[in-house]
Amino acid sequence: MQQKASKTELRKPSPGLTQILADNIRIFRTTKGISQEEFADLCKLHRTYIGSVERGERNVTLSTLEAIAGALGISVPKLLTEGGIGEVCEE
Repeated sequence: MQQKASKTELRKPSPGLTQILADNIRIFRTTKGISQEEFADLCKLHRTYIGSVERGERNVTLSTLEAIAGALGISVPKLLTEGGIGEVCEE
């Protein structure tokens, strides 16, 4: 019999999706020649938070995804798509 998760236990995204997001943010940011500190300022987030997102250590909220995508000038779905940088380069 399968037990239900407790109400205090938070669900986490799959490690694969977290890594895709982390990789895409880092690739899009570095392609634009923006440092983590500059990028954090553009997103109105802390520099260490951006670093932890790029290492795949954070479970970001939808509003954070929107802020990151906006600062990079791309859509949220591109941030979450494996190989998303290739799609942008082809446009």
